[in-house]
Amino acid sequence: MGKGFFNVPVAVNEPVNSFAPGSPEREAVQKAYTEMFNSKIDVPLYINGQDVTTGNTKTMSAPHDHQHIVGTYHLAEKSHVDDAISTALEARKSWSQLPWEQRAGIFLKAAELIAGPYRAKINAATMIAQSKTIHQAEIDASCELIDFLRFNVQFMTDIYHEQPDSTSDAWNRLEYRPLEGFVYAVTPFNFTAIAGNLPACMAMMGNVVVWKPSDSQIYSAKVIMDVFKEAGVPDGVINVVFGDPVMITDTVMDSPDFSGLHFTGSTYIFKELWKKIGNNIHNYKTYPRIVGETGGKDFIVAHKSANAKQVATAISRGAFEFQGQKCSAASRAYVPSNLWKDVKQYVIEDVSSFKMGSPEDMSNFITAVIHEGSFDKLAKFIDQAKSDSDAEIIVGGNYDKSKGYFIEPTVIVTSNPKYTTMCTELFGPVMTIYVYDENKYTETLKLVDETSEYALTGAILSTDRYAIQEATNILQNAAGNFYINDKPTGAVVGQQPFGGARSSGTNDKAGSALNLLRWVSPRMIKETFVTPTDYRYPFLGE
Repeated sequence: MGKGFFNVPVAVNEPVNSFAPGSPEREAVQKAYTEMFNSKIDVPLYINGQDVTTGNTKTMSAPHDHQHIVGTYHLAEKSHVDDAISTALEARKSWSQLPWEQRAGIFLKAAELIAGPYRAKINAATMIAQSKTIHQAEIDASCELIDFLRFNVQFMTDIYHEQPDSTSDAWNRLEYRPLEGFVYAVTPFNFTAIAGNLPACMAMMGNVVVWKPSDSQIYSAKVIMDVFKEAGVPDGVINVVFGDPVMITDTVMDSPDFSGLHFTGSTYIFKELWKKIGNNIHNYKTYPRIVGETGGKDFIVAHKSANAKQVATAISRGAFEFQGQKCSAASRAYVPSNLWKDVKQYVIEDVSSFKMGSPEDMSNFITAVIHEGSFDKLAKFIDQAKSDSDAEIIVGGNYDKSKGYFIEPTVIVTSNPKYTTMCTELFGPVMTIYVYDENKYTETLKLVDETSEYALTGAILSTDRYAIQEATNILQNAAGNFYINDKPTGAVVGQQPFGGARSSGTNDKAGSALNLLRWVSPRMIKETFVTPTDYRYPFLGE
């Protein structure tokens, strides 16, 4: 036990570097990118603090140059997953008993390693294997991951400080134990910060983790594990496995010691995992915690009072940064008839001015989508829009995968508010716009609420406070993160806790204490100072 009440450093958001031409951070990341792109790495499994190679490997390539191999990674067999589970459970014996300030010190150090010596490397890895521009890599892999680590330490102490009242007769103490058993982290390709945060926040609360990153994010996941190792995460606390997701998940969820799932990915997969947990529920020692952030069909609604240029900018940034591959990315917009002429002009001008290519050229705003499967799916929807009578492509609409998986940012205008791309999550640089009668605002808000199964993010743009309030009320269940006069992306840790409901997830708000509370199992301890010696209460008196 620690010998004091310890204050942690006050969490502040990591400043975003500009990467302006000639700046030292730009030169550092360009050097790291060139060195890493022109070399090859071999990524082993990481089990009980040891690098484990299996000989069964797959290659990693840059989406913007898919024939260029940047490395290989090793695939786990069932025995490796079993080892990850058993070593995690062994590590739990010591890790769960480690004083909280020691755990805090590890992850605060990890934040500073990313802020300093690892910054260029983790940014470059994210640029290479996830095709992010330097700005998108910086706000994700560096700043957001640093923020998660710093703020989660502060949230952890806030949680521990929350204690019940005591009296002169008894001292009441609430102990925030880690979950019994081990937890499972399944992370996506699109955010390096999410990939790092899901296992780290659970480990910070004293849990032990089996982590399966996306196959498309393994390059930067390796950097994350290098950071955690240097920061002092003990052997066995976070174990990393790659390979067949069905085999890995079945092995994890067949264990009676499985106690929680922390997931970010597709809605369908999350529902399948939930069903699998339900089918296995009689096998577990405890009820597993299930936390998931999944899909979105995120909206922008403009009121007739809105500024047309602001609406266009919200569309251009909200829909097309990182090629629309953010779960928060805007993919449907509702523009009033009185603004449409100007909004259309501004959006076409914006999209036509985008430069597209490799993130190595830092003047590019658009790079490649993540892999061929995504490319083919998006191309199919674009081709369908070209032939449908109720859809028109006003800008973009071309694609090319000869060198990289490049989809032109595409804007579809539809006369059908239930057109397929108004309802279906595409996860790419495709925005669909429905132009509504400027005098049917209330009806349009109800349409927005009813169109999608998702409820992740959404935005309203208006200069009319009554209109803003009406949208806030009608759309209260349509988005877990709701933006007024802004694009629906760019949530900042500690400022806008992130998560959605409906088919978008369990809304447990990553980047807040709400999420960390899911990874503890409180124990109430009452200590009575003068213990009764007679069973009789006063009411029994003669």
